[in-house]
Amino acid sequence: MMLYGPLLVSLIPGIIVLALTWWFRKKEFSLLMRMLPGCLLTIGAVILFYIGFVNIRGFEGAAYGILSFLLILFAITSFAIGLKVKVNTIRN
Repeated sequence: MMLYGPLLVSLIPGIIVLALTWWFRKKEFSLLMRMLPGCLLTIGAVILFYIGFVNIRGFEGAAYGILSFLLILFAITSFAIGLKVKVNTIRN
């Protein structure tokens, strides 16, 4: 349960952020708008890591650390999706 709990809890915001970033890229919003969900997720992960490391120590704090690590992985994936640029290739 120590690993499955944070994994399942991180899936919900992670999937929402990935879907939102993909939708922003599909609608061709600006780069700032496409990066916003990943930035917010990164800020949330840093805050959760701080809470788990400073305020809640022990096994519960480790669960917060695992949760923040998984959220950071989702944020990196979101940045990769947001930075993907469409390239128009013209064939002769």
